[in-house]
Amino acid sequence: MADKAKIKSFTDLNAWREGHKLVLMVYEATDKFPKKEIFCLVIQMRRAVISITSNIAEGFSRQTGKEKYQFYSIAHGSLTEIQNQLLIARDLKYIDRKEFSQIATQSVIVHKLITGLKKSIRNA
Repeated sequence: MADKAKIKSFTDLNAWREGHKLVLMVYEATDKFPKKEIFCLVIQMRRAVISITSNIAEGFSRQTGKEKYQFYSIAHGSLTEIQNQLLIARDLKYIDRKEFSQIATQSVIVHKLITGLKKSIRNA
């Protein structure tokens, strides 16, 4: 994570930055899904992945550790949701194994960073 003195915005958080990369990857992948999935899996995946960075941003703006932890926990839940949906997309062959692996790896990076945010609040 960046030096705390330099973190002035949620966009300075590594968890948000890596989460944003995940958002872009999911959007790119879901662009190739069959049209029949637009109102189902595509929307679900995009909402879940957007929720990750949105909750990191909102948590950053909260004043108390309890509030911050709550929003980071919601981000964690949305991340788990996207990991599940990625498995579904892979098994339905909407994404190939290479693309799945790249997105799944990115999701693990984001998971670790959100876990770090939550630990820093608990230890404060």
